[in-house]
Amino acid sequence: MHIQQIEVYKAPVKLKKPFKISLGSYDYASNVVVVLKTTDGLTGFGECSPFMSIHGESMETAYMVAQYLAKGLIGVSAVETAVNAARMDAIIYGNACIKSAFNIAMYDLAAQYAQLPLYKFLGGTNIKQLRTDYTISLDTIDTMLADAAAILYAGFKIIKVKLGGTKEEDVERIRQIRKLVGPDIIIRIDANQGWNVQDAAEILEALAPFNIQHCEEPVSRSLYEALPAIRKASKIPVMADESCCDHFDAQRLINIQAVDSFNIKLSKSAGIDKALKIIDLAERHVMDVQLGGFLESRLGFTAAAHVALTSDVIKHIDFDTPLMFQEDPVIGGLVYKNAGIIEVPEAIGLGATYDPAYLARLEKMLIK
Repeated sequence: MHIQQIEVYKAPVKLKKPFKISLGSYDYASNVVVVLKTTDGLTGFGECSPFMSIHGESMETAYMVAQYLAKGLIGVSAVETAVNAARMDAIIYGNACIKSAFNIAMYDLAAQYAQLPLYKFLGGTNIKQLRTDYTISLDTIDTMLADAAAILYAGFKIIKVKLGGTKEEDVERIRQIRKLVGPDIIIRIDANQGWNVQDAAEILEALAPFNIQHCEEPVSRSLYEALPAIRKASKIPVMADESCCDHFDAQRLINIQAVDSFNIKLSKSAGIDKALKIIDLAERHVMDVQLGGFLESRLGFTAAAHVALTSDVIKHIDFDTPLMFQEDPVIGGLVYKNAGIIEVPEAIGLGATYDPAYLARLEKMLIK
């Protein structure tokens, strides 16, 4: 089974309201969709979500780089996922985000060829419960409290709070949110590199009484060597996000005992192959993993959900952003149940495709 034709789409989707983090504010999910068609008549779907401030990629640059990757993948075996991942790395350095869309689509094809749901193809089982959080964007305290109340009313049991302001602002944000939601709701926080080293230590100390599950990326990823001291001083577990894109980053952080856990996102790990390598390291070093994402649709998060079923070290799920879309262009895929529970499809392969009417509206590149 060989790749015969590749379609690449620019896929922006308007959000219901701006998504705000310390690195910027976003009105659209500016994603890229990759569709691989094979000589056997199978079709594989993949998606990535570029963030310029994190990946160094945009929807436009990912779309352009996709043509180089596509030209190098026409005619190759679609089921040799690891070989094709190495092939893409040989074509161009970096650009992990757009590579992830191709990698996911190849895994969709490989699992279809094996006549298995993707999680089974990856060696997983669909027996553990996946429960997503819901994220509160960084904003004024009043707005964040209103968002917390809405999330609580919707039945979610886990809230993720975006921080990255001053010590006084961020501590007050969490103090008031904890007071509003009560003691039983899980709160996790994400600074998105927003604090300096001194403030990070002081803020984490001040937030410890509020029973925080973990803190993602407290300082700039370039300051990763400061993480061991921050972690040692903090009663709140520290999770790597932007500082951990692939297994090489993960090993570097393990070597210096920098963090308690890793946040894996397929759009920053170049897809499933390298994500599995990070998970393997976490298993060997007894570390927890969170599976998350950027602003992918349900298709991208369906791929992440399949990966989440492959290991017991994957304890945390952050799959909420498709719920922020004004429209849902995906057919099949994961299903959101009550209280943030995620149901993973049992269909062969990824189990998710895009609505053809939606794709027909998009700017498209065809390589064959």
